Amino acid sequence: MKRDISNRSFRPTGSLTLPALMLFVLFACVEKRPPDLYIVTDMAEYHTQVAANPDMELVDLEEYIDGLLLDIRYATPDNFTGEVVYTRPMAFLRRPVAEALKKVQDSLAHHGLGLLVFDAYRPYAATVRFFEVYPDPDFVADPQFGSRHNRGCAVDVTLTELSTGNEIPMPTDFDEFTERAHPEYMDLPAEVIANRSFLFEVMAHFGFTHYPTEWWHFDYNGWEDYPLMDLSFEQLLGH
Repeated sequence: MKRDISNRSFRPTGSLTLPALMLFVLFACVEKRPPDLYIVTDMAEYHTQVAANPDMELVDLEEYIDGLLLDIRYATPDNFTGEVVYTRPMAFLRRPVAEALKKVQDSLAHHGLGLLVFDAYRPYAATVRFFEVYPDPDFVADPQFGSRHNRGCAVDVTLTELSTGNEIPMPTDFDEFTERAHPEYMDLPAEVIANRSFLFEVMAHFGFTHYPTEWWHFDYNGWEDYPLMDLSFEQLLGH
C-alpha cells in the first residue's frame, strides 16, 4: 500500500548515491566492528544454524502475516539519516518472533486494527551507519554491543485502522528522538495515551517488551538466544 509521507518530520539531506552509500557502510562496518563481537556474516553459517535450529530462520513478514502493512523508512531517504540505507523495503524476523507478531495481528483484527511495521531485522552494517549519524545510545544502538534488530528479534510498529489503513494517533512519528517518544511521557491527549497503552498491552500479551525510550520499539523475550547478523536482504533472498 502506498503511504503519504509528505508531512513527516524527517526530510532528505544526504547526497550519496546508493552504491556509494552501501560501499561506505560496508567499509565502516569492517573497520569499526569490535573484534570480540560474534556476528553471522556468511550465508553458509546462517543455513547451518537454521538446519540445527529452525527457529533461527528469518521469515519475510509481508508474506507470512496477512494484512500486515509496511512503511520501511530506511529504504527511502525519509528517515533520520536522510539517506537510503536499505536496498529493499522488506521486513524479516526470526520464526518464533514472526509467529508471535502474527498472533498480535490476528488479535488486533477483532478490534478493527492492524499493524504497520517500520523496521524489523536490521543488518549490522546499518547499525554502524546509524550510530555514525546519531551517536546517542538512548535512541540508536551502539555498534560495540549490536542491536536486537541485528538479531532479528526486535520490531518497530504502530497501529492502523483496518478499514482505511490509516495510522491511529500516537505520541510522535517514528524515529522522533525526543522526550515525547518515551513510553512514560504523559503530557499527551488522553486518546494518544490510551492508544499507546493498548499497543503495549497487546504486544506484551504475546511476548514483546517495549523499549524504554521509544514507544514504537519492541523486543521479543529470549532475544539473547539469537546471534547478531550482518546479512543483506539480497543474501536472504538468494540474489
